[in-house]
Amino acid sequence: MKFSKIFLNIANKLLNFIVVSSLVIAVAFASYALWDNNLIYAAAENVQDSLLKLKPAEDSPSFEELLAINPDVKGWVTLDGTNIDHPILQGKTNLSYINTDVYGNFSLAGSVFLDSRNNGNFEDTYSLLYGHHMENSKMFGDLDLYKEERFFRENQTGKLILPDRIYKLEIFASLIVPSSEDSIFTPDRWRGGIDDLIKFTMKAPLYLNKDTIDRIMTSASEETQILALTTCSSEFTDARTVILAAMVPQHQ
Repeated sequence: MKFSKIFLNIANKLLNFIVVSSLVIAVAFASYALWDNNLIYAAAENVQDSLLKLKPAEDSPSFEELLAINPDVKGWVTLDGTNIDHPILQGKTNLSYINTDVYGNFSLAGSVFLDSRNNGNFEDTYSLLYGHHMENSKMFGDLDLYKEERFFRENQTGKLILPDRIYKLEIFASLIVPSSEDSIFTPDRWRGGIDDLIKFTMKAPLYLNKDTIDRIMTSASEETQILALTTCSSEFTDARTVILAAMVPQHQ
């Protein structure tokens, strides 16, 4: 009997030790994860702040400073009403800048980048931009805003600034698609025209601007250019948010 009490006492102390240790480890891990997450977001903010100082002016765009930092810079994209305001890079593959910032440093936030299959001068009929989905409006996190109808209706403009020209962006569609959707994620599919892309877009969008679509469909197909912006989404396992915009040349 005495031995049983001693055994139970030891077992209780051991159990208490295990429980306390587990709680300490869990708190420590959670604290580390929070600290690490804050570092990632702080780093992304620091990079964006430094790059905004180098954003090309619309009246006389110059990419000299950005190209000196990284010759893979191809342009600059801005969506009005959001914090999406980033240089665009293009690597040899679509993995080149997924975890690399414009300075060439490792970064979980990565960079906004143009699909490696696209023409780097944005001469394709359809060009595709990728950016990580991040909270606090970092990178392409604000694409989430276009999943709200009121925001979509009230915010449909942006700019694509290139070294030799500027496009006004007219957003006309918000979509949720799987990452395997060829209509969105195979950009060279639309080099012959975008009529079928528009038809695909109209099948099951979140929201559409039909006036812009009508203008696209009535214009010469070979003259119409579309810019897509995409990021991860949470509706299902491989969900992606996609925003489509018409590229309208802006005369300086």
